[in-house]
Amino acid sequence: MKNPHPVKRFFLHVVLASTALFFTACDPDSSPAAPKGAYEKGVFILNEGNFQKGNSAVSFFDRDTKTVVPDIFKTVNNRPLGDVAQSMAAHNNRAYLIINNSNKVEVVDINTFGSLGTISGLAMPRYFAAVNNKGYVTEWVNYGSKGRVSVIDLNTTTVTKTIEVGLMPENLIIFNNKVYVVNGSENTISIINAGTDALETTVTLAYSPNSLVLDRNNKIWVLAGGKKVYNPDFTVNESQSTAGSLIRLNPVNNAIELNLPFASRKDSPGQLKINGAKNILYYRYAGKIYQFDIAATALPTNALLNRNFYGLDVDPATDLIYGADAGFFTANGKVVRFNPNGTPLDSFQVAIGPNSFLFR
Repeated sequence: MKNPHPVKRFFLHVVLASTALFFTACDPDSSPAAPKGAYEKGVFILNEGNFQKGNSAVSFFDRDTKTVVPDIFKTVNNRPLGDVAQSMAAHNNRAYLIINNSNKVEVVDINTFGSLGTISGLAMPRYFAAVNNKGYVTEWVNYGSKGRVSVIDLNTTTVTKTIEVGLMPENLIIFNNKVYVVNGSENTISIINAGTDALETTVTLAYSPNSLVLDRNNKIWVLAGGKKVYNPDFTVNESQSTAGSLIRLNPVNNAIELNLPFASRKDSPGQLKINGAKNILYYRYAGKIYQFDIAATALPTNALLNRNFYGLDVDPATDLIYGADAGFFTANGKVVRFNPNGTPLDSFQVAIGPNSFLFR
């Protein structure tokens, strides 16, 4: 068979190339995904507001345009969020907003922030985590009494069970189908089996654990504030108080592998956070921010930031450090961002009492 004429061969190549381009352009798999909502990508800032004023809010920061939307819950749902926003968590394209003094959890679509329901009947709720389509909420219940963890059916957004834990339970994490809860007014962690929703064991460690994270080696780090005894003038009685500690816990056997006490009995460390690579810890102590490599065996002596913040976190996508400056709760607060080496980057205004962040 003869080869086509050179001119015919040229036009044949043009037709084939055009046909390939047509099918590529029409291939639905090559088209960019449609946006899921206005808040699909960015940073949520939770602002707790003033006690009994019902003026808590969620601000949204767009990393690309550096613009801020001040109160997205009220804007989308045409009603206020509630009284004292304590914390915020995400699970399966939903956000769970824990509103402490309103004794509820607001559930929203995390991409649009449209309301999906309200979990009520809680008692001074603090923090939320989820696994197996179940949510777990820590609750103080009453000052001076045992706290509890409420188990939430996330399909119906209803409480199905409550589990008694220690005094004033605070933050919690879930690992290997276990729920680890720090009890803020004693020296214990409660461990709940997420399969049976029963208290499995209690681990004793330093007094007043307040926050915990899971590192890349699947070790749990706990920050404890220490026990504080106060003088009549409300200063700390250092001779009767205990120092805080940074503790590494092995969840395989619940053994304490490392216990690093802080130098001062007066100051309480808090706000333990971890970077995206899960190898660097950050925490607040004595009015400054410190950085700690998980391979280290001694606490750092030099601060990363000589500033104190009401809220602290690290963006896992960029490693930028976010500090929440609440001021005196008499006006809008602000967020200050820092590069990983501690140099200032920028700042922006949010609402009253910023206390925490959620990154997307």
